[in-house]
Amino acid sequence: MRYAAVDTWVVAKRDLVHWVREPVRVVANLAYPVISVLIFGLVFGSAMNVFGGGDYIEFLLPGMFGQTIAFGVGSTLLMVSMDADRGVTDRFRASPMSQTGVVAGRSIADLVNSSLELLVLALCGLVIGWSFHDGLPNAMVAFALLLWLRFALVWVGIYVGLLVKPEAAQASWMVLFPLTMFANTFVSPELMPGWLRVVAEWNPLSATVAAARELFGNPGVGGDSWAAQHSLLLAVLWPAVFVAVFWPLSVLRYRDLSR
Repeated sequence: MRYAAVDTWVVAKRDLVHWVREPVRVVANLAYPVISVLIFGLVFGSAMNVFGGGDYIEFLLPGMFGQTIAFGVGSTLLMVSMDADRGVTDRFRASPMSQTGVVAGRSIADLVNSSLELLVLALCGLVIGWSFHDGLPNAMVAFALLLWLRFALVWVGIYVGLLVKPEAAQASWMVLFPLTMFANTFVSPELMPGWLRVVAEWNPLSATVAAARELFGNPGVGGDSWAAQHSLLLAVLWPAVFVAVFWPLSVLRYRDLSR
């Protein structure tokens, strides 16, 4: 376990150093969610309604937190795929390193990056009128649930990244974008057509976003479905399922990887 922990930190540090040496990519990653908040909140916000009433900016920000977390999978997937394609992963496998530590290090580095993105996005939200109303402890729990989902999705990204080439990884947004839109991120499911409402309510992202809204004291909480009424429970269970499935799959795929 001690060697695995050391190797995990070595790999995580290596990935973080890459971000320090590529500031343009880091700035671009941080700029996208900020620009999205300004566009959806200030440009489209005046024309949007919140089911049950409430300010759309306060409804929007937890959804933007969730979408940013989900989009992070694309970065994980691409970086893992590029390392595998360039032979970096093979060098790790040929070294006396913990197999779990290599993939776990990637997850830690991505969590650090996601924490920074959430911080920047929250500060931007505070500037344009978003706030949390149920105290700092509940707000911290909300951010913890968002990072819990990010941690779970990291393992999905690692596993898929070890399966596909970088060219295919770059197209991941074609899947991620509709998955983040068919949720409660921008519109209340109650305002959607019947079949789409069911899809949105049971989307794992919707559970985390709804739980965050409840903990922040933001509008948009509620609904008649079981999923809507148990969002906090699902916000814990959905990521736990992803971790239980994709963590071992990622480690096994790493062990069996061949060029």
